Amino acid sequence: MPDVLVVLLLIIVANGAPILLRFILREHLSLPVDFHHSFIDGKRVFGDSKTWAGLISIPIMSLTVVWILGMETEIGVLVGFGVMLGDLFSSFTKRRLGMKESSMAFGLDQIPESLFPFLLVNRIFDFSLYEILIGVVSFIIIELLVSRVLFWLHIRKQPY
Repeated sequence: MPDVLVVLLLIIVANGAPILLRFILREHLSLPVDFHHSFIDGKRVFGDSKTWAGLISIPIMSLTVVWILGMETEIGVLVGFGVMLGDLFSSFTKRRLGMKESSMAFGLDQIPESLFPFLLVNRIFDFSLYEILIGVVSFIIIELLVSRVLFWLHIRKQPY
């Protein structure tokens, strides 16, 4: 399997881990990453939807998949960290823009969560700009489609 597809798979799995964990645990272990604190602008740092349980599930899932695939642990760590960083960046930015938690911001919800991991593993895989672009665009399409299926299955709260 080409490297871009492997990294894309890792990103998809890591990105979906908090959603599946929330579905399984419901509201248990739902302590917000920002501990309900506000930023200097008076708005929440991340909001209630970014929990420690969800954040911890991301690297656990990405490490599990790289071990199953027989890949280097470093790749799982970098992808997991990139997905976490991208997700938190998106949430932080949406709060600064005054957007409600779990609201849809096309592009802002998908690009950082896929671009950051691709950039972090690029020193290992040496992706071209075209390959990274293909990976990010593919993630956007897949994430939007899978999100609708998860909503239809009552696993996700929003259909995006």
